[in-house]
Amino acid sequence: MTFTFTPPRRATVPVAGSEAVFPVHRVYCVGRNYADHALEMGGEPDREPPFFFSKPADAVTLGPVVRFPPMTDNLHHEVELVVALGAGGTPAGEAAAGAMIFGYAVGVDLTRRDLQAAAKKQGRPWDVAKGFDYSAPVSSILPVGESKHPNGGLIRLAVNGEEKQRGDLSQMIWSVPEILVELSRYFELQAGDLIFTGTPAGVSALRHGDRVTCTIEGVGELNFTMGSE
Repeated sequence: MTFTFTPPRRATVPVAGSEAVFPVHRVYCVGRNYADHALEMGGEPDREPPFFFSKPADAVTLGPVVRFPPMTDNLHHEVELVVALGAGGTPAGEAAAGAMIFGYAVGVDLTRRDLQAAAKKQGRPWDVAKGFDYSAPVSSILPVGESKHPNGGLIRLAVNGEEKQRGDLSQMIWSVPEILVELSRYFELQAGDLIFTGTPAGVSALRHGDRVTCTIEGVGELNFTMGSE
């Protein structure tokens, strides 16, 4: 087999404490999975089935500098627990879903909020608001053997040292196993998938040169600076 051009390198994420890397297959995101964030975005904090959107695998970036995207005057940060799958399939319940997890990481869902608002108003997809280049900064992945399964723990984000988001993983409306079971009804989950699990309240705008610091208790931290376009 001969390629018509050299294929791009596959997106990968480092594995904490190892020289191994995690090859990214797909990136899924859960919308409004914290009650306080649902309220600040004009929604209702209930347990209707979660909704999902995607980012391309090559939206994943490690920093330490994240390129500021074009075509926006209102770029928002959303710190999230990221689930990395080491196995795929259709889990027959929450226990089976948990067994598919390779590890966890800290991630930020960068969002061109102005473009998202325009898309919502016109009933259009969110792709240009969510799936742009470098829109998914991710920390190293901590394997389950070291992190266990974090059912609770502080999740926070600060910009230039000022705390903007603060919550607890226990506040998620849908747990990680529940998310995986529901997601598998729509997609064939595979090893290499990353799932962003939602963000607490406090999302706000980022500017060129802003220093972003994120931590999730028992999982890790992610630090980056917003660079130029």
